[in-house]
Amino acid sequence: MFIHSTLPYITNRYITISELYMKTTLFAVTLAMMSFSTNAQKANINNLPSQHSNSTNTTTTIHFTAEPISEAVFKRMQGKSYKANCTIPRSELRYIRVLHYGFDGKVKSGELVCHRDIAADLIEIFKELYKAHYPIERIQLIDDYNADDETSMLHNNTSCFNYRRVAGSKTLSYHSRGKAIDINPLYNPCVKRRKDGSMTVEPKAGRAYANRTKTFKYKIDHNDLAYQLFKMHGFTWGGDWRSLKDYQHFEKK
Repeated sequence: MFIHSTLPYITNRYITISELYMKTTLFAVTLAMMSFSTNAQKANINNLPSQHSNSTNTTTTIHFTAEPISEAVFKRMQGKSYKANCTIPRSELRYIRVLHYGFDGKVKSGELVCHRDIAADLIEIFKELYKAHYPIERIQLIDDYNADDETSMLHNNTSCFNYRRVAGSKTLSYHSRGKAIDINPLYNPCVKRRKDGSMTVEPKAGRAYANRTKTFKYKIDHNDLAYQLFKMHGFTWGGDWRSLKDYQHFEKK
């Protein structure tokens, strides 16, 4: 039996029932494959982290990592945070990537260099801070600020490793070992009071936040989630020190 085709995708000639069946089947398969491809693309988009995503486990697995210092990262550090006289072996340091919420409420990518001994601690702490939408303005290598503490703090940059002496002494700081981290330093300055009643504040622009009896955003105190998490992981908070108060600072021996 022969049928005359008027379908637009079949040429204008007489075809058999078998040919018509094959063409119709091929068309249906093509539509199904296009639908599958579209759905797959939507699934991939939905797997990207966002403030509205429920895929917390996937996000924390992919975007919170600790790795040895690569050549590319080390090149950024050399002559800055990793100075020529640095006595800390590169092999003891780790490059950490995390996600965090900025002051604008958007998800941002952050990077830190720390000692391998606290890498797992920092990963777990920043995972919890991320889940809680804890605001941190920026987390960049201090090398982006030429390893200058004052400039980094002025930009409210959260950072960790920087080979240097404690200000006014010959003692290596815990930052030199990669075992200290400063969180939102502009709003949590280092404050030292002199005997004459005057005080020094670092960064200088943080003087407005030196009075901790005031209420303001981003203040770290004993009720703050960052304080609680770092203490839980065995860190000491500079805000509990007597000789000076370093409210941004957490360190682990």
